[in-house]
Amino acid sequence: MTTFDEEVKHPLNSRMFACPTQGKWTRFQLVDEIGEGQPYAGLAYKVIDAEGQVYEGKLDGTGTGKVENHFAGPIALILEAPYKGQELTYVRRIQRDHYPLPITELQVRAEQTRYVDNDGSRTQSNPAQACADYFCQVEVRHLVKHVAHLPPEVEAHYPPNKHWAKLMREHGKQGVCLLPNKHNVLEVRPLRALRPMLSTDSQFCALNLYQLALMATLSYNPFGQEPKKPPIREKTVSFPVQPSMGNWFGDALARFDEIWKVDPGQTGAYYPLYEDVPYSKRLEIAPFDPDLYPANSPDLGEEQETPAKIHFLDDRGQKNDTDTQAFITHNDELVLISVRGTSELLADALRDADAFQTPFGKEGLGKVHRGFYDAALKVYELSIKYLDKFHTGQKLIICGHSLGGAISLLLSEMLRRQKEYEVDIVLYTYGAPRAADSTFVKGAADLVHYRMVNHNDPVPSVPATWMNTKPRVYLPGAALTFFNAPLGIAGFVAGITNLTGEPYEHHGTLQHFMPVAFGAIKKSSIMWEPGCDTITEHAACTLAIHQNNGLPEREGFIAQIFDADNHSMTGGYIPGCWAALRRWQEALTLKHSLVTDEEFEHISRALATIIEQLRFKRRMLGDSPTPYSRAHELTINALNREVDKVHMTFERLKRLRQSTINENRVYGSFSTQPDLLSECLLRWDAHPENKVPEQLAMTPAPNVDDDLLASINGHAVGAPYTFDIDSLF
Repeated sequence: MTTFDEEVKHPLNSRMFACPTQGKWTRFQLVDEIGEGQPYAGLAYKVIDAEGQVYEGKLDGTGTGKVENHFAGPIALILEAPYKGQELTYVRRIQRDHYPLPITELQVRAEQTRYVDNDGSRTQSNPAQACADYFCQVEVRHLVKHVAHLPPEVEAHYPPNKHWAKLMREHGKQGVCLLPNKHNVLEVRPLRALRPMLSTDSQFCALNLYQLALMATLSYNPFGQEPKKPPIREKTVSFPVQPSMGNWFGDALARFDEIWKVDPGQTGAYYPLYEDVPYSKRLEIAPFDPDLYPANSPDLGEEQETPAKIHFLDDRGQKNDTDTQAFITHNDELVLISVRGTSELLADALRDADAFQTPFGKEGLGKVHRGFYDAALKVYELSIKYLDKFHTGQKLIICGHSLGGAISLLLSEMLRRQKEYEVDIVLYTYGAPRAADSTFVKGAADLVHYRMVNHNDPVPSVPATWMNTKPRVYLPGAALTFFNAPLGIAGFVAGITNLTGEPYEHHGTLQHFMPVAFGAIKKSSIMWEPGCDTITEHAACTLAIHQNNGLPEREGFIAQIFDADNHSMTGGYIPGCWAALRRWQEALTLKHSLVTDEEFEHISRALATIIEQLRFKRRMLGDSPTPYSRAHELTINALNREVDKVHMTFERLKRLRQSTINENRVYGSFSTQPDLLSECLLRWDAHPENKVPEQLAMTPAPNVDDDLLASINGHAVGAPYTFDIDSLF
């Protein structure tokens, strides 16, 4: 068989060859989803024809350009001019030392356009189609060279024709290929992302309480990157695993997908509150491009940097394995860190709560549990490396659940005390156990920390001295079982409540989520800061009293702690935080206090009952001769302190009843942006899950029997009433 060259050179060959034909023209227009071309006016473009000839120009005021006298065949349209403006959002990303982004003028323009549909779905039609010979839906990634920092592609109803690129061979490898002698209209998908709303105010707000509960739960999942481990020889990575931190921030939210699942077993949807932001203002996942970033080169072997290595910690299998996970991400305003510990490490700590204390930091500012501290050091290393790459003065928002909360506390104080970066930290923890001694707690007094506790969660009550094996039982008379169980509280155990001094103490401002039952059916909830151990230590006291006639076996108690549904995030804390947010929203809208008259009276009576029974127990111990007089003296002192604390709790309840709530307490820094807040709330309220009636999220309905009760008790619920709790002392 002869080759083509041999056939051409043959003397009998009669073929005639002509030069490629010129004289063709192509017109193209870039438009947004409503058919307007003005957002892309003035952009510089480059066109390559089928013969490799390059043509350059700028789009006119309608986003239209035209190439004339080009060679026959399709053309490839490219818009890769780099951004030259001065907006800091883009300048910082372009000029940063680590992973500088190749941001183009086209990208910036696309970030300023908006979706027609609030869910970001592709449009079915566009007004500009009426005057188009050819119409397609494109994304910024189709028109530029570097795409690793851009979101994954979204399926289109009118995708670009890839066959035309094949006709152009090497000249069609970049850009969007268009037909000659036609008016081509390209709808450019807006470059927008969803970002969980997070207040950067240091003041507590219900918004952050709910949002960070979701982020703390997300930390229990893998990072979700494919391929997983270095060295990665592929040119790209993806994040297909759901739920995972990588999928949330590197895929779904970047594509404007309103994702909600934070736990694989989660069945009910708890949607975060999202804001619609320009893509560059999202919570970022670092790009992966071995051709652009030397740190991504597979030649580095195990030292190759990947998004997983930058954003995620999973130290299983590493030296000094603590089985800790954490993730970190950022935008211009904040750095978000979420930490997960394991129940195994916490259980080990509870089995020997005081045997593994170690000094905190080089200065020895108090003592902390060694296992907690080792885990915090691992997360600290990840955090410092991340701040070195991406910190520009942002607020640090840190969260964690259970042991992750204890680790987060130690991490936050480490970061607050380091000198390399000036950081402003706010910490939210959920169901966290005690992590450090009183010296540490006093030294960390300036750390802003909000500590969420579910009323029926026993984990925040541990570790504690009463769990020590010496002695193996409670001191005589230390346990008190309440009659009629006010507020569902089974009793008070003096040994749980600082009888001889705790080696571990709590840090932070308590936010205690407490259901209030008015009967078999009617119930509500309040979130407040009670000051008495009878309420705050209720769950642990209840478990202890219910075991072995008040003399608990420690191993059985620990097992019950982790069997408690109220300690889980999806079963306890997320529903509680959602209910608290809904309740606070209702109080704001109706201009109510956070405690109704009925709730106030119900809780006040319960506190009165508690005081009466504490005083009775105190008298009983004081009047009965016993060889355990010293032990009784300690218990009586604990009871005296608890009576005082119940009185303080009542005073706090009164203040809560008398005060109204403002937008700042509900929405934090978003309260100063009413238009943005309204837009975000409309998106959240559109989900039917957020409209379902839930008693714990509402003020209690008026009781139809109030008039009857008034005739019996001589007092109408809600009428002016002075409850004299002091008379009980």
